[in-house]
Amino acid sequence: MHLDSPTRHTLQLNALRAFEASARLGGFARAANELKVTPGAIAAQIKALENEYGAALFERHAKGVRLTALGESMKEPFIQAFDAVEEAARTLRRLSAPQRVHIVTSPALAQLWIGPRLPRLTEILAPIEISVTAVDEPPNLKRSPFDLCLFYTERLERGQRMIAVEEVLPVCAPALAAQITHPGDLANVRCIADVGWNDWEVWTRSVMPNQKFVARGPGFSLYSIAVQQALLAAGVLIGRRSLVQRYLDNGELVAPIDQAVSLGMAIATWRLPGAKGNRVVAAVEEALTQLA
Repeated sequence: MHLDSPTRHTLQLNALRAFEASARLGGFARAANELKVTPGAIAAQIKALENEYGAALFERHAKGVRLTALGESMKEPFIQAFDAVEEAARTLRRLSAPQRVHIVTSPALAQLWIGPRLPRLTEILAPIEISVTAVDEPPNLKRSPFDLCLFYTERLERGQRMIAVEEVLPVCAPALAAQITHPGDLANVRCIADVGWNDWEVWTRSVMPNQKFVARGPGFSLYSIAVQQALLAAGVLIGRRSLVQRYLDNGELVAPIDQAVSLGMAIATWRLPGAKGNRVVAAVEEALTQLA
C-alpha cells in the first residue's frame, strides 16, 4: 500500500509576523505602524493565531496588551527567525542586483540634499544604479531592505560617517530683505518653519539670549514646502544651511542677518549590516562625502 509523505503544516506567515512585531515592539499599534497595516488587522491576525494553536499569546487590557508566559517564551525565537529571513532576503536582493544601491533618508534630505546632487552622483558612479526612499525615522537595522542611511544625528555612533555639520540662519527672498537689518526686526515679519523642528528656538536662544522672541508664522510638516514658501516671499525661513545653500548661491534666497548658529547636529551616513564590506555601497558613500 502506497503512503503519501505527511503534508508540511501551512504556516500563517502574516499572523506570525504580526505576533513577532507586536512582541518585539510592545503593542499592536507599534506593530501596525511598522508593518503598514491597521491595529485592528494586527489584532485579528494574532487572534487567528491564538485560535489555531489553542493558547493565548497576549493578555488584553484597557491600556494595551501584555505577553502571556507562552508569548514571552516564544518572543526571542521568532525575532531570531524573522531576522534570519530578512537577512536572506537582503542577500538575495544584493546578489540579484549587485550594481544597485538603495539609500534611505529623511524627506527633507531626499528632496533638498540628495535630489540636487543625484544627477552628478549618477554620472560619477555609473554603472551603479541609485534608488532613494524617504522615511521619517532611521529604519530598524535588522529589518531594512536598504543599503545606506543618510540622516541627521546629534552624536556620531560607531560606524557612522559625518557628511556635514549643520547650522541655521534666517533666509528670505531678496524682496523681503530690506525690511530686516537686525534680529529684532523679525518680530514684524512672518517666520516660516518646519513644525517638527525647533530651529527658530535654537537660533534665537543664541543670537537673542536676553530677549523674549516667539517666531510667529506658518509651520509646515514638509521642509521642502517651507523652503518653497520662502522662495515665494511668503516670509522668513529659518534655514538649515545644507538644505538652502544652493538658493543662497544663486541669489533666490539671501541671509538678511548673516549670523549662522550651530544646530548641534550633523548629516551622517552609515551602512546597513548587510552592506558592510560591500565595495559598491562604499563607493556611493565616498561619493556622497565628496559632493557634500
